[in-house]
Amino acid sequence: MRALLAVLTLLLAAACGQQEPEEPVNAEDVMFVQMMVKHHRQGIEIARTGTSRATTSELKTLTAAIESTQQDEVEMLLRWLHSWQQPLTPATEAHDHHGGQPETDVKQIQALKASKNFEYDLCNLLIAHQDDAVQMAAGEVADGANPEVQRWAAQVQASRRGQIDLLMDLIKK
Repeated sequence: MRALLAVLTLLLAAACGQQEPEEPVNAEDVMFVQMMVKHHRQGIEIARTGTSRATTSELKTLTAAIESTQQDEVEMLLRWLHSWQQPLTPATEAHDHHGGQPETDVKQIQALKASKNFEYDLCNLLIAHQDDAVQMAAGEVADGANPEVQRWAAQVQASRRGQIDLLMDLIKK
């Protein structure tokens, strides 16, 4: 009887060590979060360039806010992936099989850094980059399973649309 209790205790302890996520997680959730980590890191680099080079106070403030917010969000995204016991990055070819959303090319970021029409080019690059985030979030809202990730994706849609509107206004000035 003691041996049976010992075995049951060990099995119970092992089961407690391998917790399942409290909320459901599907492949869309994982892919979205993995893709957003990379996307945010690109956004942080763009924003950091804007914060250092922009002369318009509104643009400096916006890029500083983007940089700070997206850094916090990257940390949250990585925590989610870790808690789900998922890789922090998607497979190399996964981007192509997941709607093929365009990404901000390293060459575009390098061109921005050397731009002679910096603020205009910064606004245009950020508009395109933030619109990509809106499109990626739409897929999560439609097909994700995790309510927390879906709520955050909806927030991404709303906040990035607001940033796009602000950037459009700045271009018109």
